[in-house]
Amino acid sequence: MRARRFGALVGAGMALSLALSACGSDTEKTEAKTVVQKAKDDKKLTIGIKFDQPALGLKKPDGTFDGFDVDVAKYIAQKLGVPESGVTFKETTSANRESFLGGGQVDLVIATYSITDARKKQITFGGPYYVAHQDTMVKADNTSIKKPQDLKGKKLCKAAGSNSFRRITEGPPDGKLAIGGVTLVEAASYSDCAAKLKNGAVDAVSTDDLILAGFANQQKGSFKVISAPFTDEKYGVGIKKGDKETCEAVNLAITQMYSDGTAKTLLEKHFSGTGLTPTTTVPQMEGCA
Repeated sequence: MRARRFGALVGAGMALSLALSACGSDTEKTEAKTVVQKAKDDKKLTIGIKFDQPALGLKKPDGTFDGFDVDVAKYIAQKLGVPESGVTFKETTSANRESFLGGGQVDLVIATYSITDARKKQITFGGPYYVAHQDTMVKADNTSIKKPQDLKGKKLCKAAGSNSFRRITEGPPDGKLAIGGVTLVEAASYSDCAAKLKNGAVDAVSTDDLILAGFANQQKGSFKVISAPFTDEKYGVGIKKGDKETCEAVNLAITQMYSDGTAKTLLEKHFSGTGLTPTTTVPQMEGCA
């Protein structure tokens, strides 16, 4: 009798274990959803953008969002089947983009996110959706900095999580110019860099021309871009590592965005009058590794 009861208990325990295991498998399947699958099933996406970059990703006082990256995000989401009302924007800084993707806090990152070999080891990139060029911004009345080499002996802003300073201070392969005698001044973000430039804490800010044009346009008469570009910065869409299906869908959406004229319209909307002449030809997609 006892043996029967014991056998029944063991059988029940095994059944419970199998049931829990099955639940675990379902959970794992849910967690393993691609962004494309999530968009199709839920009609919702959380997209990481910058909140402090004029003309790119800016949270306005009324709580709405404006900028080229914002509009690109809405366009890609719509192509994935998610209406604008289903998009939630989450503030994503240069320092936390990889961890937010890896940890699932965001589904995509569209935040002036330059494609680099080092970053490719941590995440998958769709795109690029735009190819920018690194340039330098100084105060409007500055006459001593006309080219990157003039930064020798100057104070250059170093935004947390950004690699832009390396392309000035370091040599190949990671850097570009290897200019010596540059003093780096730490800042939390590029909006912080703009504030430091305005109050004289730094002499220059060097990063992508779209970012600089946005700040120069926002504070007309305070800054100028020296128009001496020296790199190609491929802005990619950050995707969790290995999600090839989403990468391919994003690349298709970007190609459509240029071919249907939307990219040209958006670039003119956000950068007209800044002196910047944006590229409106379809960028060469990197491919989905």
